[in-house]
Amino acid sequence: MKNNNTTIRKMMNYINNPIEQGGFWLPNIQRNFVWSEAQIIKLFDSIMREYPIGTLMIWKTDQKVKIRSFITIFKSEMSVLNNYQPINKKQKLLVLDGQQRLQSLYIAFKGTYNNKELYLNVIDNKELENDQKYDFRFLENDEVKDGMINVKSLLETNKKPMTFSREIVANLKNKGIKLSEENIMRINDIVEQFIHVFSLQEVISYQELDSVDNNDVYDENDIVEIFIRSNSGGTKLEKSDLLFALLTKSIDDIEEKLEELINELNCMGYKFSRDFILKTCLTLIGAGAKYDVNKFRKEDNVEKIDDNWEEISNAIKSVKDFIYDKTYIKNNNTLTAYTPLIPIIYCRYKYKDEYNKLIQDGSLSYWIIKVIFNGVYNGSSDSLIDLTVKDIEENKGMNFESLNILFKNQNKSLEVTEDNILSAGYYNENSKKKLYLLFNIWYNKFDFNPSFSGNKLNIDHIFPQSEMKKVKIKGDKGRLVQKYKAHDINQIGNCMLLSFEENRNGSKGDKLPSEWFKDKSDEYLDMHLIPKDKELWKKENFEKFIEERTKLIVKRIMERINFSN
Repeated sequence: MKNNNTTIRKMMNYINNPIEQGGFWLPNIQRNFVWSEAQIIKLFDSIMREYPIGTLMIWKTDQKVKIRSFITIFKSEMSVLNNYQPINKKQKLLVLDGQQRLQSLYIAFKGTYNNKELYLNVIDNKELENDQKYDFRFLENDEVKDGMINVKSLLETNKKPMTFSREIVANLKNKGIKLSEENIMRINDIVEQFIHVFSLQEVISYQELDSVDNNDVYDENDIVEIFIRSNSGGTKLEKSDLLFALLTKSIDDIEEKLEELINELNCMGYKFSRDFILKTCLTLIGAGAKYDVNKFRKEDNVEKIDDNWEEISNAIKSVKDFIYDKTYIKNNNTLTAYTPLIPIIYCRYKYKDEYNKLIQDGSLSYWIIKVIFNGVYNGSSDSLIDLTVKDIEENKGMNFESLNILFKNQNKSLEVTEDNILSAGYYNENSKKKLYLLFNIWYNKFDFNPSFSGNKLNIDHIFPQSEMKKVKIKGDKGRLVQKYKAHDINQIGNCMLLSFEENRNGSKGDKLPSEWFKDKSDEYLDMHLIPKDKELWKKENFEKFIEERTKLIVKRIMERINFSN
């Protein structure tokens, strides 16, 4: 990796210019330019004040990748389609990180922003916001007032700052504008500072990843990974984003179909990603689950995906419908991982009749819950997916006995122990998702409609948090401290699902179980696994209640899922 520095003036001449080192361009990964006028103005103000503006990341490559030029004439809601450049094997410099900053500078110095150009007020700054020192404004021609200088002229001038300033002063005086000594000094200072920071000082810093002279150091998969990591702080980006920029064959039709499929899959609260869909596609066409750019450079792989898109998308949608209809895994908040769905999608794609049998007998519902609950595909999931697919091929469908042996050979287990069950609770996102999965097993034999709030199952504390926090004991230093901590209150033994009807008619609120359960039927108590000894419903018997209810929960879960098989 090489570190480079240059001036903004030079950089503006490198952009979209193949003569200068191949030119600076944007890979197709980069989404639309989104900065507002205010953001661009703040960038210019920062540069004038010599604030650091961050380091850019540039990829030097001669690969045939999809690129586009920087925008010159920007209009809101514009399409970037007109900016695409012919694919070639010439050297070029692609901006992986820093698009918004460079694009802002380029529009200001070489183009327009919604028919406006950027001007700098060199006379006064009386109307500025508190955090802005220099008066930059985007203006249309009829809005320009005396003392507003187009930044293009400031960047392009080869005159000395003092000469340029004198010309501004003379021009203003010729128009009858009276200037004080303070005004003239301000004009001199602003012009000198502008030319210094934009034309003379090497403000632009960038790291260059060289795949031309060092192609053995940075291959395309390295670039994908570097890009993902360097952009982790902003909008979440996926490997598929950069992948589409690296493909030699145009697959705009597939990209469009992909977006349509994702929108359809996620309309009910899931978060299927482009990465997941493309990994699934690779698996289904027999290319293996590992995400590798070179797999998509093979035109026959792209053609297989395109030719079989309807069958592939139908298989994915079918499995999504299965988890929604046959489990309580109805949204992203209850689906801890998406990768375990890929083998099921493969089975649906290749062996539809066998897949339907597994749904009808209910075994697939239990299997996927156990797999997800135990995190079977966590870690090195690609190799395990490939082994699972191989097993499905050998058995012409999903043979759970064979798959169990496979998992054991990989030091994976579908067994859910008592400790594993009790690790679920209302503690954090991971433990909550495990709790939702257990509720799926627990409640799915009952005619019960749980309440949802913001795509989350509505979990209620049997002994209210507010009440249990009031219970105090003497601590080590003799002071009163809270007896029951968050872990005690949020454990699975104190959690139940609130039904839609109960939620609609008024929350249980802070009612203790002695009040809440007193009029409930035996069927209700059985469904929620509530010990029927009413003495246990009292606040002072919280610990005994948890102990007894935990036994009921473990027994119910073990019976329902039949873990021994």
